[in-house]
Amino acid sequence: MSEIYVITSGKGGVGKTTTTANLGVGLAMRGKKVVLVDTDTGLRNLDLLLGLENRIMYDLIDVTEGRVPYKKALVRHKKYDTLFLLPTSQVKDKMAVNPEQLVALCKELRKEFDYILIDCPAGIEQGFKTAIAAADTALVVTMPEISAVRDADKIIGELGRADKQDIKLIVNRIRPQMVENGDMLDMSDINDILSIDCIGQVPDDIKVVTSTNKGEPCITMDDSQAGTAYRNIVARMCGESVPFMEFAKEGFWARLKHVFGK
Repeated sequence: MSEIYVITSGKGGVGKTTTTANLGVGLAMRGKKVVLVDTDTGLRNLDLLLGLENRIMYDLIDVTEGRVPYKKALVRHKKYDTLFLLPTSQVKDKMAVNPEQLVALCKELRKEFDYILIDCPAGIEQGFKTAIAAADTALVVTMPEISAVRDADKIIGELGRADKQDIKLIVNRIRPQMVENGDMLDMSDINDILSIDCIGQVPDDIKVVTSTNKGEPCITMDDSQAGTAYRNIVARMCGESVPFMEFAKEGFWARLKHVFGK
């Protein structure tokens, strides 16, 4: 039985699409057959993060409007044979696909794929309502900032009103030193506010930027802390029990201990 995840957020810029790309690659690295469905119509970026922007012939709108079968619109990843992208249009708006069309499409995709990951537009407008319609599980991506957490709380409320019961949290771009200094929310603060299970804690990592520019998600990089965190999320999605990372703090004492090999 395939699983359908929607990756969503209350606001843009928190790493929702980056998370989708990394989780998709991570599942494919485990041999799972995965399709990433970009529903951020008009603002698509998932193709760029996967290095597939030059291989798109058809898109989600072509499929939902019946111009081509979905298999013709799929773009196979260059490195992972079991990973596919179903891109959306750059020129249409988010009203171009309705919930019923996406549900029907995902019903077909279930027959072929182990995992279907839907990259949702930020916010709670029609694009959000369409993207969540077919999902079994929602992954809400936020950052440890009060405005992002408040927006995530609103998204969680909307998911509840849409009868989505399985909701997990991913906290992205954590800066341990800022948390230590009290300049950034810690996980206990976030848990108190949102009160949903956390499936991932991802540190801020410069390699996320460099990997994005290369079209190769950081989950493939052994020397990336964020990559390790994404691999741990994938393991949890596959039913494994994995402890959360303890982030190294880059304050004066941490650097001093590193110098002396402590």
